[in-house]
Amino acid sequence: MKEVFSGGDEIVNFLTHPRISHEEKNKLIGESFKALDKNVVNTLKLLVERQRIGQVAGVVDHFVELYNEANGIAAATVYSVRELSEAEKEKLQASFKKQFNKESVAINNVVDPSIVGGLKIRVGNTIYDGSISGKLNRIKNQLVSESI
Repeated sequence: MKEVFSGGDEIVNFLTHPRISHEEKNKLIGESFKALDKNVVNTLKLLVERQRIGQVAGVVDHFVELYNEANGIAAATVYSVRELSEAEKEKLQASFKKQFNKESVAINNVVDPSIVGGLKIRVGNTIYDGSISGKLNRIKNQLVSESI
């Protein structure tokens, strides 16, 4: 859902166009998303009716957060210089599963060459920065604060 509404300007333009009737918009949603749960389809129709179709990504993100919380899943974004191997991901999952007392950890690996080396991990609002660039920035800040 999130990909459809964040990447496809055509569908958003159609659903927000003032000259297209609500019946046509509802028909498009009903036919396009008939494979989905009826509650999802009805929510989309309601968002169109209330002219809030641009909020789909936020609704999906919030639903995923609630689902993860209810099922004991921690979502982690891991920034690394290269793609992590499956063994490395499994080690990280095991470590964070214990640390956060969760049933499982869903890892999203993002390749970011700017961190130079090491890892930067974001779980919820907490960031664990073990990257070389992060360490260099902390040393720089410490030197600047001591010289003042």
